[in-house]
Amino acid sequence: MREMSEERDVIRGKLKQVVFRNDDNGYTVARFIVDDLQQRQVTITGYLPVFNDDVLMELSGLYIDHPRYGMQFQVETFHRVMPDDEDSLIRFLSGPLFEGIGRKYAETLVEALGKDAIRLIKNDPAVLDRVPKMTAKRRTAILEGLKENDDDLENLIQFFVAHGLGMRHVMKLERIYGKDAVEKIQQNPYRMVDEVDGIGFATADKVAMSLGFELEDPRRLEAAMVALIDQMNMQSGDTYVSRESLARQMQRQCAGLVYHFDDLLESLLLQRRLVEEEGRIYHVDQYDAEVQIAQFLTVFPFEELEPVNPIELQQELDALQEKLAITYDQAQLEAIHTFFEQDAMILTGGPGTGKTTVVRALTALFKKLYPYQRIACCAPTGRAAKRLAELTETDTFTIHSLLGWDLESNTFTKTEQDPLIVDLLIIDEFSMVDSWLFAALCKASVHVKKLCIIGDEDQLPSVRCGCVLKDLIASKLFPLVRLERIFRQSEGSDVITLAHQIRQGQTEALDCQGDVAFFPVGLYEIKDQVIRVVQSALDKGYELQDIQVLASKYNGPAGIDRLNAALQQCLNPPEKGKREWKAGYRTFREGDKILQLKNQPDDDVYNGDIGMLVEIIYANEDEAGKNRLIVDFEGILVEYTSDNLLNISHAYCISVHKSQGSEYPIVIMPIVRDYGIMLQRRLIYTGVTRAKKSLVLLGEKEAFIRGIASQEHHLRSTTLTQRIEAMLNPQF
Repeated sequence: MREMSEERDVIRGKLKQVVFRNDDNGYTVARFIVDDLQQRQVTITGYLPVFNDDVLMELSGLYIDHPRYGMQFQVETFHRVMPDDEDSLIRFLSGPLFEGIGRKYAETLVEALGKDAIRLIKNDPAVLDRVPKMTAKRRTAILEGLKENDDDLENLIQFFVAHGLGMRHVMKLERIYGKDAVEKIQQNPYRMVDEVDGIGFATADKVAMSLGFELEDPRRLEAAMVALIDQMNMQSGDTYVSRESLARQMQRQCAGLVYHFDDLLESLLLQRRLVEEEGRIYHVDQYDAEVQIAQFLTVFPFEELEPVNPIELQQELDALQEKLAITYDQAQLEAIHTFFEQDAMILTGGPGTGKTTVVRALTALFKKLYPYQRIACCAPTGRAAKRLAELTETDTFTIHSLLGWDLESNTFTKTEQDPLIVDLLIIDEFSMVDSWLFAALCKASVHVKKLCIIGDEDQLPSVRCGCVLKDLIASKLFPLVRLERIFRQSEGSDVITLAHQIRQGQTEALDCQGDVAFFPVGLYEIKDQVIRVVQSALDKGYELQDIQVLASKYNGPAGIDRLNAALQQCLNPPEKGKREWKAGYRTFREGDKILQLKNQPDDDVYNGDIGMLVEIIYANEDEAGKNRLIVDFEGILVEYTSDNLLNISHAYCISVHKSQGSEYPIVIMPIVRDYGIMLQRRLIYTGVTRAKKSLVLLGEKEAFIRGIASQEHHLRSTTLTQRIEAMLNPQF
């Protein structure tokens, strides 16, 4: 246990050595020399800016007795100490900050202005006129030196921490706004919502209220309206809202406040934070994404490949079929010929219909026929990208990594100015791709000469706004090849049959056999039955990574949270010598199955990746004084501390949405009426199609039948199809 002194202490001194620093949030461990008679050395920890070792600092905080590293000083506040005697002041003013001043003139300046020289100059630079032989060059050197010496980041940290922001946000603000950050945020804290990724309306509003902004300030109401549109879009998946629905929601959100809806909307339209089109209100990002996609696709490609020789194509195709000992059916041959005859193609079909076989053929033949052209394959998730790489033996990326995504700014390095150098682009699992992500990919693909889009239109749409695959199919812009014949008749073939029955809405589909099992179980028995099925699979020799439990919501007796806790207790219980870390309501334990929740491109792990927790390092063993988790993602070791612990969760049970783009040998899927509106055909279909070999359904047959019969209550409202059609037929 750590022991703290109860009273705050203040120490003065200078930095000696930085032991550890997290550049993302400023957390620092350093050696500090205290300015006292003993010149003692202290280890300091805390969220600090970078400061020079010749700067005298005053730190306020607590002494902490670390079990391993001994006494440390935990910094809470800090500030730079200016010289307070004439000799120190002369040394300071003749230092490297003040070019061309020198000791002799520094003495002249101090003699003229006294010990308060710095304060006097900062308050009124005109006092420099009282100093003999003051030239314009010397004046500039003094003022610039004092300006550089002002610890702007110190002021920034003190200001924002006082107004409720954490260090991570402060470091972002400093990078974006620089030395003017405080002034800019004081003028309008709501600008952070649009300009700083990771800061939403609630955070900006907290700062604004702390600064004394009025509840009816137009800037607050405008930010609230933009945030409301974002919220409505995220809940529905739509790319716009109607003017009427926005007005109704604003009335609910701003009940009791006096405002004029039309005036607020007009102001936001003039600022181009929102766009209005025929009564539809778009967030500018959603509007621009649709426009950019439509503009790109209607003129694609900007450069064309040399047409392939049909005879040569047939020869290579025959050789490939002989090599693989397969014969492509008519639909698969149509897909192959369409791919080589057209600049772009959409390939769709359910499980077991041969999409994999076709994609392998396309890449193999393209390499033969265009040996000097560059291929890039990509998918929305890391697991889908890895599967595609194994299939095509081609460089494969997540879309984010292909575009060079920067986590801090939420932007991409690959753009129109620095595009991808790729001739053939293949995108798999396209049903998961949202408007914003595809727009970014389009902007970076001006050199792409051939495009192949692959996806299952009956799976769940993207988590974020848009319904891009359906919109592209509806536009008829590119040739569509739909594979429908089921080929796979080996392990997992009963799963495929069930999936196609679900796809067609056949409510009698639960006539399970072979690879599919259904156990009728009540809601409150789900947890125990799931544990029994998982344990049975493990007893048969399956690994924990082969088995995946999927659920449709997080709370409730059959929810993800409850099932994760129960499965962890059964499969990875506490043991002597097995380390664990309790973080909030969760306990992480060595041996846990872990789910990545957010993209971490620098670590090469992405949303939906699953790994194993292989080691926990306790804070008393860590020089930075932090607990650390080490997770193994199929050979990639990633470290987590309290700074990024929210990026992971347990993976014994995950949501169907998180499973999209992945496959597992065994899938266990509860289906109960308690899932409510989440029980829809698309969701059940998507979950079922994650199973490669075996599928175990358990729950209430009535819930299964109701879910299969239930189409989506809400079809996403988008205008991408109309934009494509309008650009192709401008006269209309």
